[in-house]
Amino acid sequence: MNMAKDPVCGMNVDEKTAKYKSEHMGKTYYFCSQACKTTFDKNPMKYMGTGRQSGHSGHSGHHGCGC
Repeated sequence: MNMAKDPVCGMNVDEKTAKYKSEHMGKTYYFCSQACKTTFDKNPMKYMGTGRQSGHSGHSGHHGCGC
């Protein structure tokens, strides 16, 4: 099982079954929810190369994450 880290909230996401993903600068990013994908797509440079230091702290401001 290949796991990727959602760059917005830090949750582990299975690359093979992830419904939400974005390409940016030649790299694929995987997300746990549409809300995290939308947040990333608005400002990808903010999240590139970061694995979010503290778990789900990024979830405090959006709805419908589902994780």
